Amino acid sequence: MSETLNSIEKLNDKSNVKKVIGILSGKGGVGKSLVTSIIAIEMQRRGNKVAIMDADITGPSIPKMFGLTEKAKGNKDGILPVKTRTGIDVMSLNLLLENDTDPVVWRGPIIGGTVKQFWTEVIWEDEDYMFIDMPPGTGDIALTVFQSIPVDGIIVVTSPQELVSMIVTKAVKMAKMMNIPIIGLVENMSYFKCPDNGKEYKVFGESHIDEIAKEFNLKVLAKLPIDPEIAQRCDRGEIETIGLNLLDSLANELEK
Repeated sequence: MSETLNSIEKLNDKSNVKKVIGILSGKGGVGKSLVTSIIAIEMQRRGNKVAIMDADITGPSIPKMFGLTEKAKGNKDGILPVKTRTGIDVMSLNLLLENDTDPVVWRGPIIGGTVKQFWTEVIWEDEDYMFIDMPPGTGDIALTVFQSIPVDGIIVVTSPQELVSMIVTKAVKMAKMMNIPIIGLVENMSYFKCPDNGKEYKVFGESHIDEIAKEFNLKVLAKLPIDPEIAQRCDRGEIETIGLNLLDSLANELEK
């Protein structure tokens, strides 16, 4: 743990971040960026100043979900994050690339260095909460975030598939190895509620999240449905127009 503390990077002199929450998943495609966005929106609605750092350098999706087209700019003091419609500060590699579709063909150390720069060179002004959308897995970048940024806790995102149980367990064990508190688990794509008959269908099979939570003495903070409307709003860059309080329990946990 002492090695981790010694390698913490210094914030920009103009920055002030009170709480840093990492959003982690053991594999891709489970909705980690969606959970990051929804909880950021909910905390902003509750009167907090909120930021999102998109640390998924090779697969950044946050700008698309928020409909951000403006590029990040800088001044003599550092890089300025781009604000969403509701005032959430966002930094993502896609806000620096000339073309959003340009591939990022970089090796691990360069990607890790970029994540560090997002912490040290961006001006995060008076943020109550920063949510870090981490890349999937437990590799280099997750390690870089945990060792370089003072993360106060993580949220682990999963889906109901059997295979995911093993992968989530790996993510939970990594967090414990790094002495990072686990705030709780969020299961995405938990069920689909049919609009015709109101019944819930478990498209990806029975959930295993309660078993994992019990094994590691963790809280299940939300089970999110498959909702085509949410997907459409994300595709249109209108995620901030979602009126559902899907992550109330998680937001309450963060405010304790």
